[in-house]
Amino acid sequence: MVGSLALLLVACADVPVEPAPQPLGTAREEAERERFGTIWGDGEGVTLFSFGRRGERNAGGGVGGGIGVNAFIWQATLDTIDFIPLASADPFGGLIITDWYQSVDAPGERLKLHVQIRDSALRADAVRVSVFRQVRSEDGDWLDARSEETTARSIEDHILTRARELRVASTAAS
Repeated sequence: MVGSLALLLVACADVPVEPAPQPLGTAREEAERERFGTIWGDGEGVTLFSFGRRGERNAGGGVGGGIGVNAFIWQATLDTIDFIPLASADPFGGLIITDWYQSVDAPGERLKLHVQIRDSALRADAVRVSVFRQVRSEDGDWLDARSEETTARSIEDHILTRARELRVASTAAS
């Protein structure tokens, strides 16, 4: 049995095998691969981020076709909360979760943020911030506490302002 299998493999060694044709995708995808390359270099692989010229709209009407959410809001969010360590960031789903942040000014209090980017357009309702707050009890345990509603709104406003600044800067550079 093993001998016949080896004989079959030896017999097939001289048969020329042509590679299967690779799908080219849409003309836009092909142009993006040629222009930006991929994570494995030019020509092949998966394109992660395909911004084009910064601010260029993708087929879905938003900016930054590769990440699924508005690239300006994504970058503005990272810029705004850069002092808080990140627990996770999902650029395709548009969710950023921070780790607990404890300020030196308020050692008995800590905050955690969930930022959801809900649209590919730069709109006022495209970002939603949830603030979770805990305070330290006398026993040393962390207890959930109410955060002020204005805190989340203030962070959202700062993110949107920064996103508009990034958009203006990108159109001025073009």
